[in-house]
Amino acid sequence: MGHTTPNPIHQDPELDRPAGLPPRRGPIRRLLRWGGFACLLAIALVFGGFLRFADSVTTLKPPTEPKADAIVVLTGGYQRIDQAVELLQKGAGKRLLISGAHPTTTPAQIRKMTQGSADLFSCCVDIGYDAIDTIGNAEEASNWIHAKGYRSVLIVTNNYHMPRSLAELSYVDPDIEFIAYPVVNSDLKSRNWFTDPNAMRVMLAEYVKVLLTGARNITGFGRHTGLRSASASGQN
Repeated sequence: MGHTTPNPIHQDPELDRPAGLPPRRGPIRRLLRWGGFACLLAIALVFGGFLRFADSVTTLKPPTEPKADAIVVLTGGYQRIDQAVELLQKGAGKRLLISGAHPTTTPAQIRKMTQGSADLFSCCVDIGYDAIDTIGNAEEASNWIHAKGYRSVLIVTNNYHMPRSLAELSYVDPDIEFIAYPVVNSDLKSRNWFTDPNAMRVMLAEYVKVLLTGARNITGFGRHTGLRSASASGQN
């Protein structure tokens, strides 16, 4: 008779573990576990960042005695332009740039809308038609600032739009002093703004744009000119 080699019996390593110790987890389970922790941490950071952003926006106030070499207002609402013209009239800056005006808008229409004097507009107001978004506002303002030789500039825009505007301006022109002059959005005056769906939608959308702006400015990925003239020349 031939000799047969008995099959070795493989002992389950878990049977040798002391009683009371939890079973070992496989690499996939550990990966899923740590991936879940990472997702929860990311959600907490994003949510915490939104709360911080919302608090900074709703508590943002204009300086009591604003003063700079010049004033730049980013179009997007007549209230912003009214406030910028009023600052110019009070001598908060030597000259005003209205950045991002629609090409069909005339200086006479803006002057009539703000009820500013013809002398003030003819001497001290420039209207920029080249910017098509916030990046374009920053580039258009930077070109104007350097052409005039200014070193400090009041930035007039809505309070919720201010963080992104300053980020774009500082990226394009880090050596200029930009002073925030926020125009308070009426929907964000109440402490219970988060119960208003419209106000909440505006804040969430702007917060996402702030995050994307920060990522774009760090990596340079997805950055464009934001100027009509550059877009037109690129199509030719």
